[in-house]
Amino acid sequence: MSVTEYFTKLKSKLKDPSYRKGINIATANYRIKRKIYIDDYIENLAREVRKIKEFSIDNLEEMVKIAMDSFRENGCEVYLAENAKKALEIVKDLVKPGDILVKGKSMTTEEIMLREELTEYGVELWETDLGELLIQLANEFPSHPVTPAIHMTRETIAELLREKLNVNISSDPEDITRFVRGFLRKKFINAAIGMTGANTVSARDGVILTMENEGNIRLSSGLPDKYIAVVGIEKIVPTIQDAFRVLEVTWRYAGYKVINYINAVAGPSKTGDIEKIIVKGVHGPREVHVIFLDNGRSEMAKHPVFKEALYCLRCGACIYECPLFQVAGGNFGYKYIAGIGAIWVYHTISKKIGLSMAYSCLRDGRCKIVCPLKIDTPKMILELRKSHE
Repeated sequence: MSVTEYFTKLKSKLKDPSYRKGINIATANYRIKRKIYIDDYIENLAREVRKIKEFSIDNLEEMVKIAMDSFRENGCEVYLAENAKKALEIVKDLVKPGDILVKGKSMTTEEIMLREELTEYGVELWETDLGELLIQLANEFPSHPVTPAIHMTRETIAELLREKLNVNISSDPEDITRFVRGFLRKKFINAAIGMTGANTVSARDGVILTMENEGNIRLSSGLPDKYIAVVGIEKIVPTIQDAFRVLEVTWRYAGYKVINYINAVAGPSKTGDIEKIIVKGVHGPREVHVIFLDNGRSEMAKHPVFKEALYCLRCGACIYECPLFQVAGGNFGYKYIAGIGAIWVYHTISKKIGLSMAYSCLRDGRCKIVCPLKIDTPKMILELRKSHE
């Protein structure tokens, strides 16, 4: 995407009231849930998580080393990709044209254009989160890190499925969900490779933790013979206890009382039930590959202002409250969205588009108020603008 394309899309959606229908409904529902699920206990827990993230980012190089050693000890193949190009090279070495790959929702893989690259390479890749599947079929970018198809109404979704998958379906959400479940079940069973990101990672224990409501991540990580995790190095925290604190704060601020599924992967599936001889690959994957991605994160960690962006939990609270998002949706962004997205895009994808997003931001400050870790996005936006004056 060019800067011209970014501003053209942004302006077009500002003039389209129909586009905002789904966003307005979702935002209203989120605000109701937030009042119910955020209490004094959760706010105190969020302050603890802020300290955990501060420590982890201040000691990022050490955290990466500890995590890589732990995963190797657990029987995983581990890689450190300094940039997006290297990460894609590693993945392409692990897959081959014609493979079916089932994938969980991941902003990190969006960042490196993984779906587009692997599709061009000849891999049959399917997003398995319902919202991400819709985004894939529509050939769009996510509108929100938690609810990627938030801008789509049920009528739009039904029409998309009729067009792309040649199915006769109503706009009833139950019918849509039932169809997608049946469609993706076949993909899960036939997939050679599963892939996810990570919500957080325990360095000491060598454990990838993901959370979800749909159940697709555990199928993606548990059914295929080969499992690949692409993990931003900012997701690493010292211990599994720290990791669970991160998860709870994330799901609460994402608008959930409790998440349906928490998945933990430390290594390949194995058994010792036959004479205490360890054999890999029982019901789960025979191979686990963990790719840690830097792609600008180490440089962000060294900056006294921009390092705060690495504390982000991807709960999406700030995005719901962003006034520009409420009228333009994910078009105020490119992969990453809204004010916090401007910082991420600038450092990991495109300096020109990131700066354009920074000048789109209104700096009204609601993002900082609702953020569980009180990340000062307006300050980072101002710093980014000043650096280019």
